[in-house]
Order: sequence, then structure tokens, then C-alpha cells
Amino acid sequence: MNSFIGWIGGKKLLRNEIVKRFPEKIGRYVEVFGGAGWVLFSKEKHANLEIYNDANGDLVNLFRCVKYHCQELQRELSFMLNSRELFHDFVEQYNVSGMTDIQRAARFFMLIKTSYGSTIKTYGCVKKDINVMIEYLTDIQKRLSKVVIENKDFEGLIKVYDKSDALIYLDPPYYGTEKYYSAQFSKDDHERLNSVLKNVKGKFILSYNDCEYIREIYKEFNIEEINRQHNLVGRYTDKENVYKELIIRNY
Repeated sequence: MNSFIGWIGGKKLLRNEIVKRFPEKIGRYVEVFGGAGWVLFSKEKHANLEIYNDANGDLVNLFRCVKYHCQELQRELSFMLNSRELFHDFVEQYNVSGMTDIQRAARFFMLIKTSYGSTIKTYGCVKKDINVMIEYLTDIQKRLSKVVIENKDFEGLIKVYDKSDALIYLDPPYYGTEKYYSAQFSKDDHERLNSVLKNVKGKFILSYNDCEYIREIYKEFNIEEINRQHNLVGRYTDKENVYKELIIRNY
């Protein structure tokens, strides 16, 4: 199934390449930088224990509301419209003190769905069927029913869930593009992540942008270069057609 939202760095175009490299037997599946969850949603079930995590509290609140309060969230969304005026209202409202988690999740959802490139920054001017969007949340709720949803720093999360039978999938902010993410991720964080992954008990699969720095710090692991179509192809004629990414594994 597809994710119910878009997100910066989402793996819609790369998920098949990632999943086909998963080991056959997985005791627990840990998605550390969850985002839109495209890899999580690519199968009905990856393992008996599945964990979705993200450092963005608004994103995690949305996932939790879909899982635990889906009907209430759908009811809140049923009063909303896709319009530029409401988009700017939602920007001002969704983190206002005193708003319930459901109210905040509904506004955050509408900002993602109606913004340009799911960036929540500018109105996207794209026709969206609100009713279809709302109905699809029922399917997402079913998929999330047995998924543990966390809001932790990656190091703490891996420390809790890393076991010999674990598959840890990581899609961190790409090196040099950190400014596009609301959750801060510094060069020290990239190096801290590298240090953590050198000592995991389970298997990990990591997606990154192809650059010298990443190739160097992960040179002891299995590195594969993957080409995918650029997200902006068809919209801007001066963009290159191919974007290079890396899939890095310890198995």
C-alpha cells in the first residue's frame, strides 16, 4: 500500500530497491527515521514486531492519531477544505497552545497534503479530493494497528530495539540537505549515527545521498549505488533526469 502523506526525502521511488535487499527472516523491523513510512507501508507486515520512529513530534502525533483516534481525526478533517486561505490559517493554528492532539494532527495533515512538495511552507495549488484522503486513513489505521510508534533520538531508539534478529532501516537527512528538515541534524549527528551502526547487533540497511564523505565513513560496509528518476523531472526541463543514491548494509 502507499503512504497517506508525502514527505521530504520520501522513499516512494526507491522502496522496491530497498525492500528487495531485506533478509528473508526478520524478528523485528525498526524504521528509525520514519518520515512518511513508504518502506513500512510497502508490505502488509515486515516482522512480528514493527517500530516506526521519527524525531518530528508533529509527524509522530499525526501517526498516533491515525492509529488510536482515526474516526475522530476523520471527523475533524471532514470540516476542512483545500484552499489557500485555509492553508495560511492552518500554518498559524496547528501549534497553538490549547489545541488538542487531534486538532493539531488534522491541521498538520492538511498542510502536508496541500503544500508544494509536502514542505508545509507554501500552498501547492493542486486539486485534492479531501474525501478520498480522509477515507484512506481507515486503511492506514489497520496497517498501523500493531506498529509501535516512537518519538526518540536515533541513538536511544537503536539502543532499545537492537537485537540479533533485528532489521534496522535508516533514512536520515541526507548529508548537505539538513536545512530542509524541521528536526535538526548536524555533521556530528551523521558521525554519531555512523558510530552507532558500527556496533549494532542486528542487520542494518541505510539509504543516503551519494557523496565522498558518506562513502568514506561507511567504506567498511557494503555500498551500492542506485540511480532513480529525479523528483522534479517533468516539472523543470533544466533538471538532470537521474539522481544517485547509496544503499549501505552490514550484511
